[in-house]
Amino acid sequence: MPARSTGARRSRGRRTRAARYAAGKALRRKVPRPAQATWQTPSDRPDPIELLEDSNRGRIPELIPIRIGRMSLSPFAYLRGSASVMAHDLASTPTTGLRVQLCGDAHLSNFGIFATPERDRVFDANDFDETLPGPFEWDLKRLAASLVVASRHNRLPKGAGHAAAVAAIRSYRERMHAFASESYFDIWYSHIDRRNIPDPVDRRGRRLLGQAFHKARRRTGLYAYPRMVEKVGGDLRIRDDPPLIVHYPKDSRSQFATETFRRYLRSLPEERRILLRRYELVDTAQKIVGVGSVGTDCSVLLLLGDSDVEDPLFLQLKQAVASVLEPYAGASRYASHAERVVAGQHLVQQASDVALGWSVSGGRDYYVRQLRDMKFSSDVAGMGAKTLAGQAELCGAALARAHARSGDPTTISGYLGEKPSFDEALARFAESYADQTVADHTALLRAIRRGRVPAAIDV
Repeated sequence: MPARSTGARRSRGRRTRAARYAAGKALRRKVPRPAQATWQTPSDRPDPIELLEDSNRGRIPELIPIRIGRMSLSPFAYLRGSASVMAHDLASTPTTGLRVQLCGDAHLSNFGIFATPERDRVFDANDFDETLPGPFEWDLKRLAASLVVASRHNRLPKGAGHAAAVAAIRSYRERMHAFASESYFDIWYSHIDRRNIPDPVDRRGRRLLGQAFHKARRRTGLYAYPRMVEKVGGDLRIRDDPPLIVHYPKDSRSQFATETFRRYLRSLPEERRILLRRYELVDTAQKIVGVGSVGTDCSVLLLLGDSDVEDPLFLQLKQAVASVLEPYAGASRYASHAERVVAGQHLVQQASDVALGWSVSGGRDYYVRQLRDMKFSSDVAGMGAKTLAGQAELCGAALARAHARSGDPTTISGYLGEKPSFDEALARFAESYADQTVADHTALLRAIRRGRVPAAIDV
């Protein structure tokens, strides 16, 4: 029997790259790229305060005022905490139907540096509470909107936000075009570090990345150990730092943490389970993190290794709830929302934390990761126009790599094309949605003044 030709194999189900690129290009007739610029507040849009109140259900009641207080500080802080509102809005915008594993909350502050298992430092997305398969445009629109809102918050010159949004989307488009001609394994191995900075990123982004890598080097559990731990009655304990870190009343969480930790270990591959079992869990405290996550159950765990050396390990135990995208993109296929987060992070990130795992306890889902492992995110408030544009390029390139791992870069590239039509469209969307964000933030401040929602400022 003669061997089948390559063409014969492809004809049985695998289309050529040329055919997939053409299919993506054909989607421009269904959803013209300029149509992606559209954002007008629908007449039947729900009250954003009601959407926020809905997202507070199931959170720890006494922490909800802190969440609202943090969101009230600025339109950018509001955008960070209102992923549920933007998810509702994105569902009404045009999409091509091209789906990827979404980061789910791809705003500017959710990108940064972290360590790989080989102890290199890479730049990537770093928050996956909302990860879910969905339209690739949604991540891009949230990133672009966050850039414009950040520019306005920093009072940068007019047009700086638009330029940063264009830089991010251009970087994404050009990187996706490059991925369209690479092998699947090359895409999988691709990453952004000192030696592998993609071409769309210019000298501003390269300089910014170098500074971030240097700062991330010292952000480890060992460096944090003297500041986060104290001796109490001869025992090592996590140092209270109210209201950010506080111990639970009496010792009510010790058994909970122990059982949850045991279940977490079972979620790890065997070699990592053996590693983590060498550490002893000695203390647990409540930790308030982020903006949108405030009110979910979050703890910091202190574990100690070899008694003859300083060998601390800080783990973060964080509650996972349903993704805000689920009502619009479909329910997760995972029974546990924590498993959804872990699986999505492994798929999207170039190299995930070796301690990343999940657990279930008391009817709640939790995922676990190292609290400090060379993690660093740039301070948005200190960014000028050039720095913001450089950061935007890095975020766009990282997002392209994330999407290319689960989606078809050739079809996506076919839709995006080689000209800036899509870049400009999403930048215009971002400016319109930034206006929406300011209006929603104003509505939140009004609701706080009228006593409709409680707010407490903790910073």
